[in-house]
Amino acid sequence: MAKVLLVDDDVTMVHLVSELLRAEGHEVVPFTNGPSALEAMESVAPELVVTDLYLDQNRPHGIEMLAKARTLNPPATVIMITGYGSVETAVEAMKKGAFDYLEKPFKIDNLRLCVQRALSYNTAVSENLYLRKQLKKKYQFNQIIGSTAPMHQVFKMVERVADTDSTILILGESGTGKEMIARALHYNSRRQFAPFIPINCTALPEALLESELFGHRKGAFTGALADKKGLFQEADGGTIFLDEVGSMSPVLQTRLLRVLQEREVRRVGDNTPVYVNVRVIAATNERLEEKIQQATFREDLYYRLNVISIPLPPLRDRKEDLPLLAGHFLRNKPARSGNACRITRRALDVLHQHDWPGNVRELENAIERAATLCEGEVIRIADLPPVLQKYANPGADESEIVSLTGDTQTYTRAMTGTQPGGAAVPSATATSTAPLNLPVGALKDFIHDQEAVYIARALAQVGGDKEKAAGLLGISLATLYRKLAEAEA
Repeated sequence: MAKVLLVDDDVTMVHLVSELLRAEGHEVVPFTNGPSALEAMESVAPELVVTDLYLDQNRPHGIEMLAKARTLNPPATVIMITGYGSVETAVEAMKKGAFDYLEKPFKIDNLRLCVQRALSYNTAVSENLYLRKQLKKKYQFNQIIGSTAPMHQVFKMVERVADTDSTILILGESGTGKEMIARALHYNSRRQFAPFIPINCTALPEALLESELFGHRKGAFTGALADKKGLFQEADGGTIFLDEVGSMSPVLQTRLLRVLQEREVRRVGDNTPVYVNVRVIAATNERLEEKIQQATFREDLYYRLNVISIPLPPLRDRKEDLPLLAGHFLRNKPARSGNACRITRRALDVLHQHDWPGNVRELENAIERAATLCEGEVIRIADLPPVLQKYANPGADESEIVSLTGDTQTYTRAMTGTQPGGAAVPSATATSTAPLNLPVGALKDFIHDQEAVYIARALAQVGGDKEKAAGLLGISLATLYRKLAEAEA
């Protein structure tokens, strides 16, 4: 049950309520004076505080109890007990965050019910906070996988604009992770505790999409049997994500433009505008400039949406990230035994030869299929989708096995064909696995580029906290700022 801090200057009252709550299975810590209770509150860490509003004749100590209870982590729920004539003060306490109040003399059943309701509310709040923390953790910057220069630019842009209200346009082919970027922007902004509402603009016909976005009044059209809030109203205070916005009809484009300009919506069949405080993030896999030239997309809407654009590179342009991505998916899609799968070097080589028109989504599906079909815990060429098997050499030696679920060095060895200590793998394997044919330039330029990528990875791992990143890298904060400035120069 719950730990309850009970405070009242009436000793008899404290004794009776303590016995009642203990009979209900709660742990009760009783006090008969306010200062002692205030001093002990942090160490007691109660889930519920039941306190008299006036613990002496001069001032309402219960307000101080309330303020202290709200500073705890997690905050305690507070029930006020008040005498006749101080109900107005108790109501003011509720406005400041108290859950409820009981007026003396109160019935035992009323106290029992009030405590049950307060603890149920406390549980619901705790679960809600836990789920939101899990969501934020899932969409932290370090959950976006990539160490290449194009992804480094994406990380920098997301970090810069996440905690603003600017409208964002995410550009990228299907499967590049546009919704994940949108969620990262939301859950790393001040709007993170408000709704994130995604909608695919291609999934619904025009009439239904209009009703979904803006809502409707009862009787506005056949089947409108009741008033309905639109998604813009549902997202009030938060973020709405309009995926594939380029597919919107001209009528809906006009209505969306008004929302962006006036920050208000009008439900279908209603002439009264409703103000909404919503951040708009849009995404498209189409070239909107071409659609403007074809007169199928409004130019003024394009400029309203494209305040800040974030282009996502296709997977074929960042194949260096394949081991990182594959390792991430293998951790989330274990073999039938429950353990993380490994992969043969030849199978990894096959992954590098494919152009991945479906991008990261296609890779994730390929890895999930292979992890499900593989015998034991090793993915081989035969476990990959047929479209990938065509790249394999018949009778290829698959004796060498690579783990992609380890540390960064493991990924690096998988990419470069080296073993621990810098020793090269047998030449035939090293030659066949090199995924890129990069020109060789000055060593200092290579080191500079790799340092920038490694710093970006450290920042992503700690959610952009530069002080933590400096500690992780073993350098001073001043050195980190200097190196960041050099990277941007």
